[in-house]
Amino acid sequence: MSITELSAHALSCAIHAREFSCREAMQACLARIADLNPRYNAIVNLQDDDHLLRQADQRDAQLARGESMGWMHGMPQAIKDMANTAGIVTTLGSPLMRNFVPQHDGLMVQRMKAAGCIVVGKTNTPEFGLGSHTFNEVFGVTRNAYDPARSAGGSSGGAAVALALRLLPVADGSDFMGSLRNPAGWNNVFGLRPSPGRVPMWPAQDVWVSQLGTEGPMGRSVQDVARLLAVQAGFDPRAPLSIADGVDFTAKLGDFDCKGVRIGWLADLSGYLTMEPGILAVCEQGLRRLDDLGCAVEPAQLGTPPEKIWQAWLVWRRALVAARIAPFLLNPKNRALIKPEALWEHDQARLLSGTEFVSASVQRSAFYQHMLTLFETHDFLALPVAQVWPFDAQQRWPGQINGVPMDTYHRWMEVVIYATFAGLPCISVPVGFDARGLPMGLQLIGKPRGDFELLQLAHAYEQVAQDVLARKPTLV
Repeated sequence: MSITELSAHALSCAIHAREFSCREAMQACLARIADLNPRYNAIVNLQDDDHLLRQADQRDAQLARGESMGWMHGMPQAIKDMANTAGIVTTLGSPLMRNFVPQHDGLMVQRMKAAGCIVVGKTNTPEFGLGSHTFNEVFGVTRNAYDPARSAGGSSGGAAVALALRLLPVADGSDFMGSLRNPAGWNNVFGLRPSPGRVPMWPAQDVWVSQLGTEGPMGRSVQDVARLLAVQAGFDPRAPLSIADGVDFTAKLGDFDCKGVRIGWLADLSGYLTMEPGILAVCEQGLRRLDDLGCAVEPAQLGTPPEKIWQAWLVWRRALVAARIAPFLLNPKNRALIKPEALWEHDQARLLSGTEFVSASVQRSAFYQHMLTLFETHDFLALPVAQVWPFDAQQRWPGQINGVPMDTYHRWMEVVIYATFAGLPCISVPVGFDARGLPMGLQLIGKPRGDFELLQLAHAYEQVAQDVLARKPTLV
C-alpha cells in the first residue's frame, strides 16, 4: 500500500515505527498534490517543497533522538483557509484578505502543530465560509472528488476533497451550517461537528454569543476523526464556554454494544423538507446497516413546527454573520468586493432589533429543551446530510428542489440546522451513491456532549459499511 493510501492512524504508527521517514511521507504527499490538485483545487497557498522537506528532516532528526511531538509527528496537514496560520496567507476566501499573513496561529492550529503536523498549505473555502459550495474570487472552484463537474460542498470543501483524493491523511474544518457534514457526505468521508465548546476557537471577536460555528475533524476513518478530535479538543481559559471534561476520545472506541440502541429516523420531517429523489432511500440503506448491528431504528417525529425553528435560525445566523462582515464595510469601497450572499446577511441584520434577537434566543432555548424530550425515547437521531445531490459546480446554489423554490441561498441546506441550533454533536457517515456515482451521507446526532458515544456508534457503523468506503474516486 502506498504511503498516501494509509489512514492517518496507520501513517502515525508507521512513522513512529521508522518504517519510512517523515521526508518520504512528505515527498509522497507533495507528489500526490502535484498530480491531482491542479484539476480539483482542494489545497491553496501550497508552501515551498524545499521548506516543507526541511521541516520533515527536522522531524526525522527528533525521532532519531527518541523524541516525538505526538500523534501527528511529521504528518502533512493543510489548514482550512478560515483559520489563522502564522506566516501563511489566510484569505477566508475573500479578495479583501488575499494578502493577509497572520503573525500567530489560531488555537486549533497551535494544538495540531504541537502534536507534530507540518502545514503544507490551506484548504479552499467559500468566501467568508458562507454557502455550502466551495468557490471564491481568490482561488476559484473546488471540485467534487467523485465528479469534478460537481460541487464539493462546503464550507470545508477543500478539506473533504483533499481527504477523498488522498492528498492529506486527515483534515480539519469548521461547521456553522453543515460545513463539516455536507462536504464529508458529498465526498464519501467522515465529518464530525463537535459539541459547542469541545474545540474552542481563538482568536474570536466574541466568546459568549457566537456558539453556532465550531471547528472540528474530518477523516477517512472514524478512528482518525477521534484521534484528531483528541488533538483539537480541550479547555482554554480564553474561551470561557469551552469544555473541560477530559474525555479520552481514542480509548475503547470499538467497545460499544449496538444491541437495543434506539435510533430515531427523522427523514424529511414528515414531508416538510423537500428532498431530491433517491436521498431518503440511500440513507435508509445506511440505517439498515445499523439495524443489522442490532440497533432499533424506527421512524421519529420532530414534534415541533420546523418553520419556527428556521425563522429563529435566520435571526441568529444573520446577526452572527453580520458581525463578521461589518468590519470590512467600514470602508464603503469594500462593498463591491464582497459576495452578494454575505451582503444580504449583513443588510438583513441592520433591520434586526435586540428584542427580536432575544426572542429568537428564547425560541432556540425552547427547541433545545424539546430535543431533550426526543432523547427520552431515542439514543440517537438521524437525518440526511443534504437535500440535494452534488450539483453543477458552475451553479452558485440550488434555486429549487423538485420545482420548489428556495427563498434563500442556504434554504436547500435546512436539514443541517437542527443539530447546530440545539448545540448537539453530529457526525456525517457515508451511506452510498446514486446511479451517477455521486456520494451521499447520513447525519447521526448525539445527546448533549455525547461526542464520544457518537463516535463509538459511527465506528460500529464503519465496520459494516466497508463496501461504501472502499469506493474511491475515479480520477480524471
